[in-house]
Amino acid sequence: MSQNSAPVSPRITAIATAVPDCDVHGRYAEWATSQLDDRRKSALFRRMESRGGISHRYSVLSGSDAALDFGSFYMGKEEPGTAARMQRYAAHAPGLALQAIAGLPSLEGVTHIVTASCTGFMAPGLDQLVARNLGLSAEVERVSIGFMGCYAGVTMLRTAAHIVRSDPTARVLAVAVELCSLHLQRTHDIESLLAMGQFADGAAAVLVSGTGAGLALGEGLSLALEESNELITWTVGDSGFAMHLSGEVPGRLAEALDSPATQAAIRGDTPPRAWAVHPGGRSVLDAVQRGLELPETALDASRSVLERFGNMSSATVLFVLERLAQERPANGIALAFGPGLAMEGLRFGWTDGDAV
Repeated sequence: MSQNSAPVSPRITAIATAVPDCDVHGRYAEWATSQLDDRRKSALFRRMESRGGISHRYSVLSGSDAALDFGSFYMGKEEPGTAARMQRYAAHAPGLALQAIAGLPSLEGVTHIVTASCTGFMAPGLDQLVARNLGLSAEVERVSIGFMGCYAGVTMLRTAAHIVRSDPTARVLAVAVELCSLHLQRTHDIESLLAMGQFADGAAAVLVSGTGAGLALGEGLSLALEESNELITWTVGDSGFAMHLSGEVPGRLAEALDSPATQAAIRGDTPPRAWAVHPGGRSVLDAVQRGLELPETALDASRSVLERFGNMSSATVLFVLERLAQERPANGIALAFGPGLAMEGLRFGWTDGDAV
């Protein structure tokens, strides 16, 4: 590229999403209340769970495992160990990723693969298994983003955009897949049960290149809340990965977003018209709307994804972007929150590019 050439503008030219077949949301409340030791706690849990803004959540578990029947995956004498959960991850994660990818147009010319996941580990990894299953060239370059939590979807898009900026001929396949339902934990703690009751399984795939019509990817944004290390944690234990989501998160988040400096950083020179906010829960969306003083309908896409699918960790913000892309917004920003408490953001805006 000559010195006089305009810099390439990376853009998402296609988005596709997928969830498993089994809707487990209704059965979860029964399992959760069975962990509680008195009626008062059970009634409190059901009341708070019913206000979560979620109607459906899907899992790769099926049959008696998904129904949480006696003797099934979660209902044995002991909790399933981490090894057993990782075996399920290895069995199902590549297939769900491929299901999402199947919704994309031609993969001809793909030069790079970027994957994101925080709910499982295996080697060979998702990137390699996906490339092999798709019959892609062994020369395709691969990047794996792991264990970053819910904001990894934004990091994945930023990574894909950086690749295209550095190589204008690149065509990047980026895939986020999460199997959150493999990490239920037995507990008497209502806060933990409510947190687990938000998470679900899902996958999203995108194509990012420097040509064509789509959502152009612009400036990134990273912020971390001071003294927040204990608010959101994701700990590997002997019985899977244990999520801790403090009840303080919405309030601390709203307070942080109410800061003039933070608002200025998020809004930038051109205030976003579209908001792709990771739906980490209804209270999180309420906090973002309150903290940023957004119009009542600004987070409709995020609330719709939460209601229909729950929180699928890193994949979820891509479900939101899939909906917003249909509206071809002139400008917008994607925001996601995760362990830390930290926030990752990315500006976007529709471009007709050189589509034919």
